[in-house]
Amino acid sequence: MKFKVTDSENISTVFLNGEIDMDIADDVREVIFPLIDSGKEVHLNLKDVQYMDSSGISVIVESSKRAKDKNTKIELKEVSQPVEKVLAMARKFL
Repeated sequence: MKFKVTDSENISTVFLNGEIDMDIADDVREVIFPLIDSGKEVHLNLKDVQYMDSSGISVIVESSKRAKDKNTKIELKEVSQPVEKVLAMARKFL
């Protein structure tokens, strides 16, 4: 998993690629959480993520809750088709 972070005004965009699974979930949290904690709005660009398991969903849910607690927000951008399928399945249970 590689990632790149760009900043524009009060928005940080995190470009993720590869796979988001239990082996990498903590690394993703280490990138996203400090941005949220700083009060920035965070956009997760998922266009280059080919695979996401429940650990990836957990990162998104935890990030969303953390952003709400910090009075900011997190948005998913350019979600790849494989990730959209996983998220659609998860929405059925949430």
